[in-house]
Amino acid sequence: ASKMLQKLHKEELKQVRSHTDLAQTANGVRMLTKNLAKATIQLHVRAIMIVTKARDNSLTYLTREVVEWLFSRSENITVYVDHKLRALPRFDAPGILLTYPGAAHLLKFWDRRMIVQNPERFDLCISLGGDGTVLHVLNLFQTIVPPVISFALGLLGFLTNFRFEHFRKRMTTVLETGVRAYMRMRFTCRVYDADNRLVTEQQVLNELVVDRGPSPYVTNLELYGDGSLLTVAQADGLIIATPTGSTAYSLSAGGSLVHPGVSAISVTPICPHTLSFRPILLPDGMLLKVKVPAGSRATAWASFDGKVRTELRKGHYVTVQASSFPFPTVRSSKTEYFDSVSRNLNWNAREAQKPFSLYLTGNTKSAFEKKHNPNDIAGTLAELAAREDGFDIDYSDSDS
Repeated sequence: ASKMLQKLHKEELKQVRSHTDLAQTANGVRMLTKNLAKATIQLHVRAIMIVTKARDNSLTYLTREVVEWLFSRSENITVYVDHKLRALPRFDAPGILLTYPGAAHLLKFWDRRMIVQNPERFDLCISLGGDGTVLHVLNLFQTIVPPVISFALGLLGFLTNFRFEHFRKRMTTVLETGVRAYMRMRFTCRVYDADNRLVTEQQVLNELVVDRGPSPYVTNLELYGDGSLLTVAQADGLIIATPTGSTAYSLSAGGSLVHPGVSAISVTPICPHTLSFRPILLPDGMLLKVKVPAGSRATAWASFDGKVRTELRKGHYVTVQASSFPFPTVRSSKTEYFDSVSRNLNWNAREAQKPFSLYLTGNTKSAFEKKHNPNDIAGTLAELAAREDGFDIDYSDSDS
């Protein structure tokens, strides 16, 4: 992998002299991506961070249960829990240390400042809650992120694909065997004013939305790609989504589902004032810019994963590019993504087509069952069709 990365350096690519070298390099990139997706990461876990859904008292007890199980299993793993649990009687930190006296130096408490100063101290993050809790983990880690294993406390979601009742079995596998993870794309979004001064920078896992906000007017947004004007959108807004975010707001606005293993940026208009503005997928290496032109009738508003609502005045713009820090989520199975879209969206769910033999009754049904195997309906119908060619009706317009 390191040799391939060295070969892909901008200066090294200048040494490609033939179409054969170019084809081999392109194939090497595909194989590297494929092998990375299938690779099992052998984690050397020494520090685990637990993020618990806020404002739910019952989850405090479950957090304690997880901590006690980790201490019962290993005497070498440091466990970090939210600093807000330190003094809570429901968590009962003194009681945990009384039960496991050897863990006095292993039970620690994290806060946002600790994560900002040294995010690499954590080898694994356990999320207890729902998809919103996973997004909170994203908000905590603005740069490097440890692999995140998310246990659903309620219904399984798009990002929470592990059931909490199986956490002992799952965690044993993670600690002993390793993990396979989706390296989910994140966006680095930067808002600039008309004088090119940075207003805010945000990391996004789902989508950047630029919309008209409270204005009654249709937004007028210029969309640039790598410095070139791609189009001018007259719509209620634009959604710039990651593959992870393709199942959220973008999907509701008519965007396509995108597998998290696909490196693409989805651009979906919100109620465009034209019939021809369709959603489009762009390469993840493209730098996008959404600008409110000086001649716009009104301002626009940007939101980042539904948060940090920011006004874009005339001349302001926001840039979007793939982040250097992906968001690794532990995969529950090979078919995790398809299971989640089927479970949550009823993807391609419909009543199965029934064979015509189900409509047979009385003597005809008995005769059919005696002569044909009812377990091989498809083969039986094909055989009957071959024998009864003379019964077919010609619906064509030809006289011949």
